[in-house]
Amino acid sequence: MQVILLERVAKLGQMGDVVDVKPGYARNFLLLQGKALTASKENIAQFEAQKAQLEARNVETKKEAEALGERLDGEQFIVIRQASDGGNLYGSVTTRDAADVATEAGFTVDRKQVVIINPIKELGLHSVDVVLHPEVTVQVKLNVARSEEEAELQASGKSIQELAAEEEAQAEFEVSQLFDDIGAAADEDGDDAPAPAAEEASEE
Repeated sequence: MQVILLERVAKLGQMGDVVDVKPGYARNFLLLQGKALTASKENIAQFEAQKAQLEARNVETKKEAEALGERLDGEQFIVIRQASDGGNLYGSVTTRDAADVATEAGFTVDRKQVVIINPIKELGLHSVDVVLHPEVTVQVKLNVARSEEEAELQASGKSIQELAAEEEAQAEFEVSQLFDDIGAAADEDGDDAPAPAAEEASEE
């Protein structure tokens, strides 16, 4: 099926290009979201008549996207989730979750603009793309943690696995210290007790 693009579409073409696409992709995405028109003679003529307006609108929306992108690029957002001790999430972080935390922080982001290539199913820092305009894409980080405190530690560069190992090592150290203290106390008690030989000698 042939369509004429009304804006740049990644891996497909630029505004004004007539391209061949699968009918399902055209109907369910390109035509539905106003990114293209079927490439009939009437639509091509209509596009040519409106080309200057479309290009002007594209430049304006691109400028707006670039302004937002300058503020948004490199930002880090905390997503609080329940997870196992090993760091695996009960569920996953979705594009809606990413859009929600960005919006709460004062950025206008729609879930359709968020691109999560690999499913986020564990704690840690995860990079995701935000497509603000066909020609403007920025990257943000999602700091997925079980608490604000844990998120702060992760932001400082520590992974949940390192934190768990540190806690385990600290617990083992405390237990060994406790046994050392008990052993030392037992030795002190032994030093205070009179020697059996001395007791027998005094009885005689």
